[in-house]
Formats: sequence, structure tokens, C-alpha cells
Amino acid sequence: MNPRQLALDALLSPEADEKCAAVKAIAPAIDEQTVAPPDRHRLATEALPGRTARPPLVPPARVAQRPVTSPAGRAALLHSLAHIELNAVNLALDIVWRFDDLPADFYRDWLSVAREEVYHFELLRDHLSTMGTAYGDLPAHDGLWEMAEKTRGDVLARLALVPRTLEARGLDAAPLIRDKLRGVGDHGAATILEIILRDEIGHVAIGNRWYRWLCARRGLDPVACQAELARRYRAPRPRGPFNLAARRAAGFDERELALLQAD
Repeated sequence: MNPRQLALDALLSPEADEKCAAVKAIAPAIDEQTVAPPDRHRLATEALPGRTARPPLVPPARVAQRPVTSPAGRAALLHSLAHIELNAVNLALDIVWRFDDLPADFYRDWLSVAREEVYHFELLRDHLSTMGTAYGDLPAHDGLWEMAEKTRGDVLARLALVPRTLEARGLDAAPLIRDKLRGVGDHGAATILEIILRDEIGHVAIGNRWYRWLCARRGLDPVACQAELARRYRAPRPRGPFNLAARRAAGFDERELALLQAD
């Protein structure tokens, strides 16, 4: 079957386990003959992304911030991270089905991202279960998906403001979170953060590569275009401290890093 159709079907799956299984079942072999636009008829009656009523979605300010020194605080943190990873699955699936007329390698790259985000979600979900908490037990917010909605009409804006902006913030945050978890003796969770950081460098690199490819095709300066898109879509401004080594590994150049630190 068309992998783009399978990506849309997975995105519409409401249950997290069902969604993850659907992603893992999509065959990685993709060529120019298998990337036709999907049948969008289900979108007339079904909302994106598919999800259940749990976790309840609340504004970011209402997501509890608790110290990781307590089991409840660690569970809240890991639950938030699991929700981010499941949303990252949705984002990768969305970019695959939504945007037409791109090379087969584009769709192949983002399906590989979806599979790795599933792996991250399952690691966090399973670790949460050892703490007596299930995914969905706590409230969560939907900031990542809100930016996907804003950028649904332009793949260049999606690449600029999701992988290169919001997901790149994870490169900065992951070492700090890892060290907090290690400091309170949760070495299992700290190891999961190491895995996520390693893989997210690759995901942001994919975003950087396709962003620059599209800028070149449209005759745009990548840095000036990023600033314009951030202004137009009111993207949050990145705040330090920045993980410059990880950002370099993910493909940000020295001009971009200098501007980032100057803001």
C-alpha cells in the first residue's frame, strides 16, 4: 500500500498502542512509485490527530511542575516527556501524508523519524509503568501539535518551526533533564534521555537538510527565511543555555548559532 496512506491511517488511530503498532508495520521500502497522495476522505469526519480523552489536555501553565526529588515529580516529568514523544510521532506522520510532490527520500526520512519516536514513547511509557503511572493518568499540553496546525499549509514553515525550532529546543533541554534524573538516582530514566538526545540530533538534522533543500529550490536565504517564518507564525524564541555541540551535530551552521546566542 501507499506508505503515505498508511501514515495518515496511523495518525488517525486514537489509541497510542494501536498508533505505535501501525507505524512499526509501515514497510520502509519507499520509491517514487509508492508516494502518491493519500485518500483524504476520512478527514471530513475525523479530527487530527486521532486520540482518546486521556490524557486530558490543558494549557501549558496548568501542567504540574514538581521537583524530581519525589517519585510523583519524576512521574509527572516522564509523563510530559512521553506525551511530547507521542506528539512527535504524530508530527512525523503528518508531514508524510500532508505535503505532496516531494522526493521519495523525504517521505522515507520522516517515516524513519516516526519509528524512532515510537521507540522513545514506548521506553518512557514502560518506565512510567514501573513507577505505578500509566500514560494518560496525568494532564498534558499540546504545544507541538498547535504549531503543526499553524504550519499545515506550507512545508517550509513546518520544517523551520517544528524540527528546527521546537524540536531543537529538546537538544538544549535533554542534558539538563538527564542530569537531574541521574542526580536523584533514576539511572534508567537518565539512560532513556541519552537515547532520546542521540536520536533527536538525527531528527533535527533531517529537518535541517530538507529545510535547506527547499530554500535552495525557492531561491531563499535560509537564515533570513527562518527569521521571517518565526515572525509570521509567532514561534517561541529559543532561550539558552544552548547545547551548541548537539546543534552543530544536527546541522546548524556557525552563522545560525551566532545569531541564536545574540538574541
